[in-house]
Amino acid sequence: MTTSAGRRTPPGAAVLALVLVLLGALPASAQQPSRPVDDRQVHEVAADLRCVVCQNLSVADSPSEMATQMRAIVRERLAAGETPAQVRQYFVERYGDWILLSPPRQGFTLVVWVAPLVAVLVGMGLVALLLRRWTRERRPPPPPVDAAMSERIRRELEREP
Repeated sequence: MTTSAGRRTPPGAAVLALVLVLLGALPASAQQPSRPVDDRQVHEVAADLRCVVCQNLSVADSPSEMATQMRAIVRERLAAGETPAQVRQYFVERYGDWILLSPPRQGFTLVVWVAPLVAVLVGMGLVALLLRRWTRERRPPPPPVDAAMSERIRRELEREP
């Protein structure tokens, strides 16, 4: 027996798969007939998922073995008739919102979206404040008080109760 990828499977694999399907051990996606899935659709879904090994790359761009396995799961689930949203939800249920390269804009992950905007606004405010201080017109210092005037001020202050 050969798979859709052209690899040969062991003769007992078909029997084992049939037994697992009858016992309900295989997931629903393995029990449904598959439909053709184009690479573009797999790439679009995989591009939204974070590679658990590389962490800063999407599953679509990562060369790791784990990303290859995740792309295969995406392909299998799409071939089983699931929508891209359902496939993403499958990974979110297993890894949490962290697996999404673009976290949802709700709850605690809203901080991820708001914090950079707040930081930029605070930074711009600080720059504006510094520029204002630097460009403000400097007033000349008051003229020095001569000795006679200082003595007169001292006497006036002593006379005050």
